[in-house]
Amino acid sequence: MRYVLMLWATPLALFWGWFGLSFYDINFGYVMLSRRLHDLVFQLYGEMLGIDPATIPMLIAKACVFDSLILAAIFAFRRRRQIGAWIGARRRRYTEPASPPSA
Repeated sequence: MRYVLMLWATPLALFWGWFGLSFYDINFGYVMLSRRLHDLVFQLYGEMLGIDPATIPMLIAKACVFDSLILAAIFAFRRRRQIGAWIGARRRRYTEPASPPSA
């Protein structure tokens, strides 16, 4: 599961890191991080997909959230016994009758 999380998080970190730096034109002298290339890339993707380039970042964000929910569901399914035991312990902690006060 650790490798799956790394394979999921690495492209997200790379893309959103590039997106953030290029969106605000923090390029450190690299053309790859320039706002000009940022606009060009999204214009190219917009033309290929036939949609407005301004909508692409929101579509990618929605896809990232959806993928995150799928991975969380897989993780929860794999750990369902431990999660159930944890919930049961919490439930017992708050539903047990209180001990009588000592004098």
